Amino acid sequence: RMEGFGCYTLPSGTTYRGSLWDGMFHGKGELVLPRGSGYRAIWDRGVPTQGKYTFADGLEYDEEKWRYCDGYDRRFYTEICSGFKPPGIPQLTNLDPPKIIPEGCYDCGDGFYNPKTRVVVDYKHKFLRNADNDEHEWILRTCRRAWDITTEHKPKP
Repeated sequence: RMEGFGCYTLPSGTTYRGSLWDGMFHGKGELVLPRGSGYRAIWDRGVPTQGKYTFADGLEYDEEKWRYCDGYDRRFYTEICSGFKPPGIPQLTNLDPPKIIPEGCYDCGDGFYNPKTRVVVDYKHKFLRNADNDEHEWILRTCRRAWDITTEHKPKP
């Protein structure tokens, strides 16, 4: 079994870097997810005892003082760090400028969704998963989609 300090990559692409004991995460270590977020923790026989989750953009999750998108403050993390854009220039996603969505598809957060094929691909067009009926309906109802026609801001006369 693995022991000591090492790096272990799971089939999902998630990587663990840290101490191992008897084949388990044990001691200080970090799980790094494929999209760049991570969970740094102190592990005891494979179970995290204390840790901190950090999103890919650097935002740290704080269970006790979590104020991000809590209903009262709807700013994106980049808006919290860098401020608002001038009036009339919307920020549609945390990533600015946002990803360009392929025609007929939706941006579902971890990639693009094509409702005709019901397939979600990552932003590099690599297969992630097939959407079930619940996810299909949720994406159509809530996610940003590619526009069929171009729109532009037209001030009122």
